[in-house]
Amino acid sequence: MSKQKGWLYLLPALLFLGVFMVYPLIDVIIYSLEENFNFASQTYSGRGLYNFYYVLKDPYFLRAVRNTFIIVIITVPLSTGIALLISLALNSIKPLKELFQTIFFLPYVTNTLAVGLVFMILFKKTAYSEGLINLLIKAFGGNSVDFIEGPYWAKLFVMCFYTIWVVLPFKILILTSALASVNPDYYKAAKVDGTSRFRIFTRITLPMISPMIFYLVITGFIGAFKAYSDEVAIFGTNLNAAGMNTIVGYVYDMLYGDSGGFPSYASAASLILFAIVFTITVINLSISKKNTTY
Repeated sequence: MSKQKGWLYLLPALLFLGVFMVYPLIDVIIYSLEENFNFASQTYSGRGLYNFYYVLKDPYFLRAVRNTFIIVIITVPLSTGIALLISLALNSIKPLKELFQTIFFLPYVTNTLAVGLVFMILFKKTAYSEGLINLLIKAFGGNSVDFIEGPYWAKLFVMCFYTIWVVLPFKILILTSALASVNPDYYKAAKVDGTSRFRIFTRITLPMISPMIFYLVITGFIGAFKAYSDEVAIFGTNLNAAGMNTIVGYVYDMLYGDSGGFPSYASAASLILFAIVFTITVINLSISKKNTTY
């Protein structure tokens, strides 16, 4: 009877997961296997792996994969490292800690598109203005660069800079809380022994907050692979023209964009993204088990 009551309590959550997670996943798998699917007539010529072959050969998808991986590789380690340094600095200034925490957390509660618009204004070079960043570059003797419509490296720099800026507040909040939870007795014992600050950091602080660091790394990888709205906020909806599309952006384009109306290709790309994220998450979890102190 108790088991039946337990399942009854779980029933609403199971129904919710079934309708909004399990069913869509099954539907995506079915769509991905339907070849030459016609969206208007809801017909297809057969089932197979052609959609995966097409997507993996599509230059737009390959460019989106390259952009996504570059964003992931650059932004996740950098944002986590910068957040850790800022959290350590905040933890050392007790009187104004709460004030600075609030200041650093403000970008997290600001609308993503609004922040993206500000970044575009700061970096965009127009016929009437070169933007604040270019004015600073010229003030130091450099040449102005069109970061929004210019060379690929410039656009990539803005994208990575913006992504790091957006994710920093959450990471700072988590790491600051993790540092505050470390038992101060460990630090007192280390000081009695005359241990250096660097050794205290590597032998006490890092191991004690390692679960939170790996949590941020894993969620950071997952979030970076799902990047799309950040790119739209800066470069507009036509990301292919800007050369800054991502995997999620490619999926959206296949469904609703200029090349829209191809749910089979979009489903195949979604499953490829799922496989990539799942593989990297499993690798991160296996590494974290060996290097995390609980």
